[in-house]
Amino acid sequence: MLSLRSLLGRLVVLLAVVALLAGCTEDQLAGLLLRETPTPTPTATSAQPPTPAVEVVTVEGVAVLDALGRDIAERRTMDVYQRVSPSVVNISTQVLRRNFFFEIYPEEGAGSGFIIDGEGRILTNYHVVDGADSIEVTVNDDQVFPASVVGVDPRNDIAVLKIDAPAELIVPVEFGDSAAVQVGQRAIAIGNPFGQFGRTLTTGVISALNRTLELDDGRTINGIIQTDAAINRGNSGGPLLDSAGRVVGINSAIFSPTGTSAGVGFAIPSETILRILPELIELGYYRHPYLGVRYAYAITPGLADALELPVDSGLLLVQMYNGSPLQRGGVRGAQREAVLGNRRVYLGGDILTALDGSPITNVESLQLLLENNYRVSDSVTVYLLRDGQPFELTIELTEEPR
Repeated sequence: MLSLRSLLGRLVVLLAVVALLAGCTEDQLAGLLLRETPTPTPTATSAQPPTPAVEVVTVEGVAVLDALGRDIAERRTMDVYQRVSPSVVNISTQVLRRNFFFEIYPEEGAGSGFIIDGEGRILTNYHVVDGADSIEVTVNDDQVFPASVVGVDPRNDIAVLKIDAPAELIVPVEFGDSAAVQVGQRAIAIGNPFGQFGRTLTTGVISALNRTLELDDGRTINGIIQTDAAINRGNSGGPLLDSAGRVVGINSAIFSPTGTSAGVGFAIPSETILRILPELIELGYYRHPYLGVRYAYAITPGLADALELPVDSGLLLVQMYNGSPLQRGGVRGAQREAVLGNRRVYLGGDILTALDGSPITNVESLQLLLENNYRVSDSVTVYLLRDGQPFELTIELTEEPR
């Protein structure tokens, strides 16, 4: 018959194999090591037989169970919560409204945020504080402080607040690199779902990258991270973390027919946040780089054939904004109009094909290229065609009118 110690050893092996089966190859499972530390022989004075001590279970040298038999990944998530949750705050807003009888009444809102520096600055979503007449921030679940708005960027749905709180309550987060995030890696969200369950942790994975998020007012945000970590109303503005507890995004929206988590949440990447943050703090807003295309057709092979254009991709420029860099550079818009089927089209404008060698296929790709790679006052080379002849212009980007 098997001894008690042998039975315990086999049970631990079975549990380790079950825990690892979904993520390990046969070769990895073959490297599973489980060892028991020899225990002293019980003496007549022992009250209870000693329990064998199980050493760390490893796969190819990587620990997967700790000395108490707990999953290492689980332990890591617990550590992340203990370290980062003091940085996560609850944001309460109040907007003064008028009813049918012109009586003023307060409308309350709630969201999440997180402390980003030792000065008490807090990052959240713009839509959390948009139009608020007063903002309060709850730190450590019970300490409430009035907050002021430092800067906002509605286009990227980002806002920076500031509170004056004791130094021991100011625990800044650490930012990670969202450009290094990969689909399938662990994602951890901390926030205040429904405005009443403070500092709630949920976990999942990164489900997709480079999504485009359309906001209620029609604006779009590109480069969005998608996750299945549960995000609900009230989580907006909270951090999306990697397994090391670094912020890789700010939770901003969900897709849900019911209004509650359906496993499809979206976060603005830290790469975008860190690009915008310095100007939000310094100027109170972000200066978006601007070329000045007001209206243009995205050229497709079918449109090129119908209009007898010299290229089958690019932007057929129709109109530029007055005083924009393109207009000042002499770029030409539409010169005449024609009817194509039942559609009126405008022809004769220059064709924009590339920016610094990067092909342009539509207005959205141009805007994304500018947002992600350039700043105000940068010089760019635009590649154009006029009457079938290529030419180039070097143009300095200006600030988009606000």
